[in-house]
Amino acid sequence: MVSVAIVGNGPIELHPDFQQFMSKVDIWIGADRGAWTLTKNQIPIEYAIGDFDSINEEEKDAIQKNTKVFVEYPPEKDETDIELALLQSYELCPNQIYLFGVTGGRIDQELVNIQLLYSIVTKGIQGVMIDKSNYLELTLPGEHVVRHDDNYPIISFIPFSQHVRGLHLSGFRYSLVGQTISWGSTLCISNRLLLNNGTFSYKEGILLLVKSCDMNPV
Repeated sequence: MVSVAIVGNGPIELHPDFQQFMSKVDIWIGADRGAWTLTKNQIPIEYAIGDFDSINEEEKDAIQKNTKVFVEYPPEKDETDIELALLQSYELCPNQIYLFGVTGGRIDQELVNIQLLYSIVTKGIQGVMIDKSNYLELTLPGEHVVRHDDNYPIISFIPFSQHVRGLHLSGFRYSLVGQTISWGSTLCISNRLLLNNGTFSYKEGILLLVKSCDMNPV
């Protein structure tokens, strides 16, 4: 099983502790200033990719010394730096892709990064987006297991397609049987597991699993 981690240049205050993922990640890819973040954290980089318009020459030199492959693109390009890093990761045939440093800052970039999870899961790869207070994973119809995580105890399900049909939740404080949820529904927000594991399944649609911690309750 091959796990790849891509680090973008999202706000550093939202980054999780990368050290807890060192044993889980086989290949680290730095996208633009994310490569500088990895370099500062003394994490060896397999690929550094992007236009690098957000770093200075001293930082770029340090990145080049910390990476095996350095690929620089012109600022005027069709893809974002994260998408370029993602395209590179597909060539590595991973089973799992972690996305770090892709939340916060500009809302348009955050939203499109969440949508990138769709391109990952439709290739049969588990895609996970993680920051200091959130864990996001896009799922397709079928049965899925959710495991308790002390760092992200609150669990929500958000429809990514207009409708998600036949949703079952088992092992949760608030269970469901054969429910349909649609865009704008808050029915499946702020749930919790009863034990260490729970399951959810559905027949039709695309569902976003969000595990989080309640740092700023609304």
